[in-house]
Amino acid sequence: MKTINIKFDERSYPIYIGEGLISNYELIGQHLPHKKIAIITNDLVADIYLAPLINSLSPHKDVISIFLPDGEKYKNTDSLNIIYSELLKNKADRNTTLIALGGGVIGDLTGFAAATFMRGINFIQIPTTLLSQVDSSVGGKTGINHPLGKNMIGAFYQPKCVITDVNVLSTLPRRELSAGLAEVIKYGLIRDVRFFEWLEDNIQSLVAM
Repeated sequence: MKTINIKFDERSYPIYIGEGLISNYELIGQHLPHKKIAIITNDLVADIYLAPLINSLSPHKDVISIFLPDGEKYKNTDSLNIIYSELLKNKADRNTTLIALGGGVIGDLTGFAAATFMRGINFIQIPTTLLSQVDSSVGGKTGINHPLGKNMIGAFYQPKCVITDVNVLSTLPRRELSAGLAEVIKYGLIRDVRFFEWLEDNIQSLVAM
């Protein structure tokens, strides 16, 4: 496992990268100081990854699951209110930690809900697409779309940690993998010539993962 530490004055956090991390309670539990946990996900992701996560957490924590529709068009106030309503119905409080289990839409919604519920509670990112692993789960950008513009409502709010389980890449459709690789290629062009050249040399094997 590799750990990258993102340094901010008050909201520094680690990014863990490795295999089998979704079911690694010893790792995730370090960032869960209180009993109540709410996992926000969608049916597509839940079918594959929710059970391993719950199985690792439930012997130690009080876990609820909140399901949102899948897709960018659902990154809106309706989905945000689903999260708020389920948290309130289950008597969530300021000690509740949210876990975003999904791609960028789930991560953005969960992060914004965490930033605003009871004026701010903890959350953890578990990104399940390559694009969310290399982009939206990092940097603290959270938010929702508005009919007049994308990501017009949101907040910068850092997670307690990011759990990047590389095993999820094996279940991604080719289009999702390509979208993430395009973002990685952009990083090489912007900042690191040697990394970009390495990507050129290895792109076929990366796409074939």
